[in-house]
Amino acid sequence: MGFATNSMNIPTLMGKGTLILSDELNHASLVLGSRLAGCQIQVFKHNDMDSLETKLRDAVVNGQPRTHRPWKKILIVVEGVYSMEGSIVKLPEVIRLKKKYKAYLYLDEAHSIGAIGPTGRGIVEYFGCDPKDVDIMMGTFTKSFGAAGGYIAGTKRLIDYLRIHSHSAIYATSMSAPVTQQVITSMKIIMGEDGTDEGQKRIKQLAWNTRYFRQKLQDKGLIVYGNKDSPVVPMLLFLPAKIAGFGRETLKRGLGTVVVGFPATPIIESRARFCLSAAHTKEMLDKSLSIIDEVADLIRLKYSRMPPPKFSMDDL
Repeated sequence: MGFATNSMNIPTLMGKGTLILSDELNHASLVLGSRLAGCQIQVFKHNDMDSLETKLRDAVVNGQPRTHRPWKKILIVVEGVYSMEGSIVKLPEVIRLKKKYKAYLYLDEAHSIGAIGPTGRGIVEYFGCDPKDVDIMMGTFTKSFGAAGGYIAGTKRLIDYLRIHSHSAIYATSMSAPVTQQVITSMKIIMGEDGTDEGQKRIKQLAWNTRYFRQKLQDKGLIVYGNKDSPVVPMLLFLPAKIAGFGRETLKRGLGTVVVGFPATPIIESRARFCLSAAHTKEMLDKSLSIIDEVADLIRLKYSRMPPPKFSMDDL
C-alpha cells in the first residue's frame, strides 16, 4: 500500500545528519516515515513558500544543531494533492526553492496520479514541470489504479539503491499476478495505449465532475476547502457533535459519506470528505447534492456567505 511505500522508504533515504522539511499537513505515512528515519524534522506552514524558504535558508546558514556542520542532505517532503484539505502543492515554487538551496524533493502523488493533468500524469504534468526536477516521486496503486501496492519513481541509481537497502523491497512479498495485471491494464487505459480514448474521456469527466460538485456545494452556502481542480472535496462540518449526525442522516437517505474528525483534522474543523470519480454521472451527483442540501438544512451547516466562483465546460 501507499502507506508502507512512504513509511518504509523514507527511512532508507534519510538518517543521522540529514534534515527533512515537511509540510504541516502531510499524510500520516509521510510523518511516520520521517520519524522512523531518525533524522531531524522541521515543519513548515501548509503550502507557504515563505515559511519553506525561511526553513531552507536557516538550515543552509546554521547547519546542524550544536556542531553547525552542514547537513548531509536536506529533503523537502510534500504531497501533490493533500488528502484532507483538497489543496494542490505549489510545485513550481517548491522546485525553484529546491534548486536555489540545493535540496532534494520527495513528492507524494497518491491522490493525483491518474486524476490530475491533461493526460492524468499527476501534479507534475498539471503544472507543466519537468519530471527530472522531482528527485523522488511516490504514488499508490490503491486509488486511480484500483489495485494494491505503491511505487517509487526516480533515477536508476536511486531505484537500484532502494532495491538493495529498502525493507519494503527486501522483506515484503511481491504483488500477486492479478494485482499486477490490474495495474498494467489501468495504466494502459489512462495512457491511451489500449487502443481507445477511454482514458482521456474519464480524465475529462473527472475534471468536470470535480468542478461541478464543488461549485454546487458552494452555491448552497456550504464551506468547501481545496483547489477547484482537486478531486478531493472536503466540506466543513466544524463542530465534532455534527459528525455522527451528518453521517447518519445522509445514510438514511441513501448516501454513504466519509466523515472525519480529530485527530485527523483540527478539533473544530471536522468535515465530510468527498472523493469524486469519473464513474459518477451527473444524475448521481445531483441526487447526492440534493441529499446533502437537505441534511445541511437539518443540522445547520450553511455557514458560507461568499459568492461562489463560476466555471463553464470551456474552462476544462
